[in-house]
Amino acid sequence: MTKEKGVLGRGLASILSSSNTNLIKNPNQEKEIESSAITGITHEILICQIVPNPFQPRIKFDQEKLNELAISIEQLGIIQPITVRKMEEGEFQLISGERRFKAAKIAGLDKIPAYIRIANDKEMLEMALVENIQRENLNPIEVALSYQRLIKEIQLTQEQCSIRVGKNRSTISNFLRLLKLPEIIQKALIDGTISNGHARSLLSITSKESQINLCQDIIANGYSVREVEQLSKEFSTRIYKRTSKNKSIPTPLPFLQQKMAHDLSKNINTPIELKRNKKGRGKLIITFNDDEDLIRIIEKISN
Repeated sequence: MTKEKGVLGRGLASILSSSNTNLIKNPNQEKEIESSAITGITHEILICQIVPNPFQPRIKFDQEKLNELAISIEQLGIIQPITVRKMEEGEFQLISGERRFKAAKIAGLDKIPAYIRIANDKEMLEMALVENIQRENLNPIEVALSYQRLIKEIQLTQEQCSIRVGKNRSTISNFLRLLKLPEIIQKALIDGTISNGHARSLLSITSKESQINLCQDIIANGYSVREVEQLSKEFSTRIYKRTSKNKSIPTPLPFLQQKMAHDLSKNINTPIELKRNKKGRGKLIITFNDDEDLIRIIEKISN
């Protein structure tokens, strides 16, 4: 996690040196694209022609939410177009809308509506970073890495960065400090098993081992931020020993099984819970309200 290239992809310098990122140089085509971008005209673009944004600051995409969005797209279509830039050889590169793009592929769409813009690589990076930060839908580590990239690769000071994104300099500094935490704690922040407040409290502990031990106890015991603040003060220079034991992590359901459960729940008009282990063994829980509801469900399944 602390190795940024492994998380966010190649550095800007290597991307800039690639011929694949050059814009089309046809003046008429650029004029047409600029005109459509200004007037808000959308184009239907083949999904197979679109490549991901190499500057995308988001590390984690919630698979369950992507699947839910895919089901919504199947029923209602794409409500908000994505934004792309034109590349060479009929290829387009995402600027924004990667969740919609991924969900559209899951839904099996061939085309997707898009706004086409012209931008160079540095502008692409800054647009992707600033837009995502301003949407406030990134986890704290993604935000911290976004600030780090704005400062390093766009060559901004923390003060200039704060002006770009409309945040206080102290806010940016606090996010950047999170990157000093051990990788396992950063992952817990990404997964949402601890909060930003928990992580900031852990920063006051000197020992990395103690930070990790307390982080594991936060997850296992559900410590509040206030409790962690007190423990962090007490063990700022002392070794904190873990008190909890490892807990098994539930196996996420494949999309096909999620959809099957969703479709069955919709068909019999009652909540359904599907659980499975790593070997594929599991159980299907069907909820009913009373005897009459149970008879209704059984008749519905039997038909």
